[in-house]
Amino acid sequence: MNTKDKQLMPKIEWKHLIWALIVIVLVFCTIYFSFQYLLSKNYITGPSMQPNFKSGNHVIAIRNAPINRGDVIILKAPDEKNELYIKRVIGLPGDKLTSKNNKIYINGKLYKEDFLQAGSKLKEPKNSVYGNLPYSYTYAFTINSLAQSPDWQKVYSKPYLLKIQKLNRVPNNDYFVMGDHRTVSKDSRLIGFIKQKAVVGKVALRYWPLSDFTVY
Repeated sequence: MNTKDKQLMPKIEWKHLIWALIVIVLVFCTIYFSFQYLLSKNYITGPSMQPNFKSGNHVIAIRNAPINRGDVIILKAPDEKNELYIKRVIGLPGDKLTSKNNKIYINGKLYKEDFLQAGSKLKEPKNSVYGNLPYSYTYAFTINSLAQSPDWQKVYSKPYLLKIQKLNRVPNNDYFVMGDHRTVSKDSRLIGFIKQKAVVGKVALRYWPLSDFTVY
């Protein structure tokens, strides 16, 4: 190796190092801004979405994604400061919901809830309120009846409840959400409608545990 080659080597090594650092910074910035503005990484706790989602699951949600009926979303809890909930969208703006005989009707038509099949095979303990009933059991209600319930009276003003009773539909810019574990889920039946601006994102991927890896 001549003297000229030896002089060039340090320059080439520094050049490669600088490019590597630039790539690392760009990758880090891309990941950071993706999770700030495009994606949301969340850790699941609680039983409200069992058995489809369990405590310990890790999911990624897409921010500002179009929301359709049946989508699972991450939302800002309206009744718990700085808390997030995971729920399934059942009612869209303008929908008329009726739960009757353990079935959901939307705008007068039976809504087929295939996502409840796994929960329908699991039953509550005998000593619970819904003893021996499946996780998927849904008690009867309408938007009108919920607007007259003590739980909604804690959430909304009397004039608004009277308006909802008359409307008997999900208001504009709101969603009606429920958990898949219907007998224990604290959802719109108790906490009311979910504002569109409270939606963090739509669940697109469960990446942990690897045995339950799922793309939605």
